[in-house]
Amino acid sequence: MRTVNNKPAIFMACDATYEESNLVLFGAPFDGTSSYRPGSRFAGSAIRTESFGIETYSPYLKKDLENVSVFDAGDLDFSLGNTDKVLCEIERMTERIISDNKVPFMIGGEHLVTLGSVRAIIKKHPDLNIIHFDAHADLRDDYMGESLSHATVIRRCFELLNDGKVFQFGIRSMTREEDLWADGKVIQRKYDFDTLNDVVIALRDKPVYLTIDLDVLDPSVFCGTGTPEPGGVSFVDLIKAVHKISGLQIVGCDVNELSPHYDTSGVSTITACKVIREIILSIL
Repeated sequence: MRTVNNKPAIFMACDATYEESNLVLFGAPFDGTSSYRPGSRFAGSAIRTESFGIETYSPYLKKDLENVSVFDAGDLDFSLGNTDKVLCEIERMTERIISDNKVPFMIGGEHLVTLGSVRAIIKKHPDLNIIHFDAHADLRDDYMGESLSHATVIRRCFELLNDGKVFQFGIRSMTREEDLWADGKVIQRKYDFDTLNDVVIALRDKPVYLTIDLDVLDPSVFCGTGTPEPGGVSFVDLIKAVHKISGLQIVGCDVNELSPHYDTSGVSTITACKVIREIILSIL
């Protein structure tokens, strides 16, 4: 077993057994299509290490990770030169978790890893909806000829779901083609979360996958990422948005695009830890 300071290398208090857990955390350490600065493959290990310095209790929600059952399965082992195989391995892991009626929570890695989980979950929930927080639309049909990329991931997910089931927030970077293509297909709130309440009301009792690219945060808050974009939301804004989804039927989620070594202070990694804590306690 991996250890940090003679303690098991798990996220915070996520030390329940698989059998007793309602949510299963696992890492997807892949950054093979990163288009600018790679390094997100190291996020899972950095998050687990830094999480030992953070309280398990959320003063926002008045809930504690010590009082919920979460199993940390660690990081998957990937054949890093084969993108298709990586996505298949994520899909298989997600299928195992949802077949046992548990919620999969994936830590990326780059954003393309979301596609593997969505492929699995839509088999069980064909009426799946996606709530997506990000700086980037990720709606390109290809990136430099590659259809599987962190720049195309939501386009690939959309093709599984179809019109009106992808809800994007915080977007502030895209190509003209993406902007035109999204019109009438993707429900998009650029720059902030102002319409999230309406979406939450509309998605009551419907299965929802939550995917958060941490570069939705302003780089002054979160600089440890591969494609930082000025003009993002604050940490408080993001946490409030996460709390709003607590009443939804979240059937899977992920947090991705932390590249820890671009922030030597460790603040970006700690920020990721707190976001993950708040998501878990909002779901359970």
